[in-house]
Amino acid sequence: MTIKIVSLTLLAAFMSLESCSDSGKPEAQQDKPVSIFQANDKSKIQVALLLDTSGSMDGLIEQAKARLWDIVNTLTTLKYNGKTPTIEIALYEYGNSGLTPESNYIRQISALSTDLDVISQNLFALTTNGGDEYCGAVILDATKKMDWGSSKSDMKLIYIAGNEEFNQGEVAYDKAIQEAREHDIYVNTIFCGDRMEGINTFWKNGADKGSGKFFNINTDEQIAYIETPYDAKISDYNTKMNETYVQYGSLGAEKKQNQVMQDFNASTLSSSAATERTVSKSKAVYANSSWDLVDKVKDDKSAIKQLKKDELPSELKGKSTKEIEQFVSKKAKEREGIQLKIGELAKKRQAYIDQQQKKNSNQNNDLGAAIKRSILELAKAKGYTVER
Repeated sequence: MTIKIVSLTLLAAFMSLESCSDSGKPEAQQDKPVSIFQANDKSKIQVALLLDTSGSMDGLIEQAKARLWDIVNTLTTLKYNGKTPTIEIALYEYGNSGLTPESNYIRQISALSTDLDVISQNLFALTTNGGDEYCGAVILDATKKMDWGSSKSDMKLIYIAGNEEFNQGEVAYDKAIQEAREHDIYVNTIFCGDRMEGINTFWKNGADKGSGKFFNINTDEQIAYIETPYDAKISDYNTKMNETYVQYGSLGAEKKQNQVMQDFNASTLSSSAATERTVSKSKAVYANSSWDLVDKVKDDKSAIKQLKKDELPSELKGKSTKEIEQFVSKKAKEREGIQLKIGELAKKRQAYIDQQQKKNSNQNNDLGAAIKRSILELAKAKGYTVER
């Protein structure tokens, strides 16, 4: 077993890579969240991450970046009545003094969305700044201002992480959590610090009232990445898979660039984090029909006939509809083959990781590990099954 230890504090040096982020745009100009891989007969798993970005929370943000794709891959193992649910993720920050007092120092960064590249982009754009942390206010905002599912089979989860008293601010946390539970949303709390301190400052009480799980984590925890014999080959397949994406429309070039940027961002953390991202990209949860013709045609067989000439990439301009259809069909088959190979390697990789972890009795104490454990426990209670 090779274990690579990456210091979370050193990862802050990579914050300069965030030039592709939308965070500098005025709020009204931010890209609207999209939900593009949906079907009426599918259940939803919706996860809202509420992260404290006050001055002491750099470690928390680094852990969120490091574990995003690992969390996504845990979600993709869940089935409901044998079907893969739609997965949507939302991102909030709170407690940052760069935000306004009128907003309760809260910002919705991304509403519930299937655009995972945007979630990654926004995570890498986060910065910390000392402020007031109003947990009740951010829970209520996330509950009332997002499009939560209405089906009984939907699994709706809020994860709030921070390190100050849970009962700060004018919005009472118990009232906010009651509102969430009335919408069948489970509220999970993650205290960044000593467990007893988290209990004494009402974080456990918040989880109890929210029918969720309470965890305490060490935000200075060094992430132990288990490298496997399969990582390099999966990375090679990622390069080939990226070549199957056919951009179109006004956002095509920008979205394609962001895809590559998020590959790079993951690679700055570790080869294991990059591999987790590639595994996510090989699954149905990673869908990009808003800018990729292959996914667009998968959703709508007549999409090519409806495209305007100026929406086509340069290599397809001047081609007939039949030629474009043949080109896209070829790329689709190439991607499907690559995804199958990644899937096969991913199973071997996970078996290797599971084997190595059995030799290590120490349980990870980081944000990703806490979220993954609770997801599997709550999914079982909700009637979901786990399929590796």
